[in-house]
Amino acid sequence: MQQSDLKPGLGDTNHKSSFTTSGSGMDRVVEKPKWPPQKIGLIVGAVLFVAMVAYGLWTQQGGRKLRVEQDKLTISTIAQDDFQEFIAVTGVVEPLRTVFLDAAEGGRVQEIFVEEGAMLEAGDPIVKLTNNDLQLDLLNREAQFYETMNFLREARLSMEQNTLNLRQQIVEINYQITRLQRQHARNEELFSKELISDNDYHEVADELEYQKQRRTLTLASHKQDSLMRLVQVSSLESSVERLQRNLDVVRANLENLVVRAPIAGQLTSFDVEVGEAIGVSRRIGQIDKLDGFRVNVPIDEHYLTRINTGQMGSFTLASSDYALQIRKVYPEVQNGRFEVDMEFTDESPAGIRRGQTLRIRLELGDLTEALLVPKGGFFQQTGGNWIFVVENGEATRRDIQLGRQNPQFYEVLSGLQQGERVVTSSYDTFGNVDRLVLQE
Repeated sequence: MQQSDLKPGLGDTNHKSSFTTSGSGMDRVVEKPKWPPQKIGLIVGAVLFVAMVAYGLWTQQGGRKLRVEQDKLTISTIAQDDFQEFIAVTGVVEPLRTVFLDAAEGGRVQEIFVEEGAMLEAGDPIVKLTNNDLQLDLLNREAQFYETMNFLREARLSMEQNTLNLRQQIVEINYQITRLQRQHARNEELFSKELISDNDYHEVADELEYQKQRRTLTLASHKQDSLMRLVQVSSLESSVERLQRNLDVVRANLENLVVRAPIAGQLTSFDVEVGEAIGVSRRIGQIDKLDGFRVNVPIDEHYLTRINTGQMGSFTLASSDYALQIRKVYPEVQNGRFEVDMEFTDESPAGIRRGQTLRIRLELGDLTEALLVPKGGFFQQTGGNWIFVVENGEATRRDIQLGRQNPQFYEVLSGLQQGERVVTSSYDTFGNVDRLVLQE
C-alpha cells in the first residue's frame, strides 16, 4: 500500500501535531498531549510563587483586614479612675423581727377572731381550736389528782389518830407505873419488917417491871409506825405534786387552744378556715414587728468565701441613695445560692413595704484606683485575652490581661494605656481578622 505524507500547515491554528508509525503493513497517527506534565508543573509553581509573594506583602501590611462602619461599633476610652469590685444582687424587704405562729396543740378550728393584715397587741386572741381528746385527758388527770389527794388526807388522818392513841396509851402506862412505884416503895418497908408476905411483895414488883417494858415497846412500835406513815405520806405528797404539775400542763395545753399574739404587730400569712383540722406545730401565720426592716438577699454560691458580716451595700430608691450592711450570713447553700440579712445603717426609706424588691450593689472590696475598660460584648469572643485598639482610622488586635470586674468595668492589668480607645462592642461578625478598617 502506498503511504500518504501528512504535512501540517505552518499557519493553521487548528492543526494537531502528529507523527506516523508503521507496523504490520499499516500506518497510525499518534497525537501529542495538550498539557504535558512539565508544563503543568511550571504553571502551578508560578501560581504558588505569586501567592506567596502576595501573602508576604499582605501580612507585612497588617494581616487580614475587614472594613466596618464606625457608627455601628462601640468605642470606649481607657481611663484611670476609682474602682470598686461589687456584684448586683436583688433583695427582698422583710420586717426586722418576725414571730411565727405555730399551733402548740392540734385541734379543729372553732372560731376565728381576726383577719390577715390586722394590727394586734400582745395577748390578743387570733383563733380558737377544740380538742376532745385533750379535754378528756384533763378530766382523767383531775380524777387521779383528787383520788390521790383523798389517799393523802386519809394517811395524814390515820397518822394523827395513831399519835392520839399512843399518847392515850402512854398516859395510862405512866399512871400505872407511878401508882406501882409508890406501892412498891411501901411494900419494901413493910417487907423489911416482915409485915407482908413474899408473894405480895413480888407481885407488885413484877407488875411495875411489866408496865415499864410495856411503855418501852409501845414507844418503839409507835416510832416504827410513824416512820412508815411518814414515808407513805411523803410518797403521796410527791404523787400529788406530780399530778398537779401534769394537771397544770394539760390546763395550759387547753389554754393554748386559743392562739394569741405573742407580740404587738401585723398579722400576715394567716390562712385558716372554721372547721379546718390543725396539726400539732403547724404554722398558721406570723406577726411582723413593724418598727424596722431588713433585706434578705440570695447570693450565688461562687461568692460564699468572699461574703462576711459587716460588708456594705447600697441601692437607689426615689432618686435617693441608701446604705445597707450585712448583719447575718446563712452559709447553707440551696439551689446554688446562700442568703444574707442586711440592715439599714440609717433610717429605712419612707414608704418601704414588706415584700418589696431592691436592686443592691454589694461591695466585695475597698475602693482603689485602677486602669479601667468598660464592659461590653467583646469579652464573649476574646475571654479578655485581646481587644481591638483604635488608632489612625483602624482598629488593631492587641493582647491584654484583665483582672477584677464589676457590672460596669474590667480592671486592666496589662496591654493598654490610659487614653487609648478600644472597641468594646461584640466581635461576632468580625471572624478571624487582625485589623478593622473604620469607615465613616
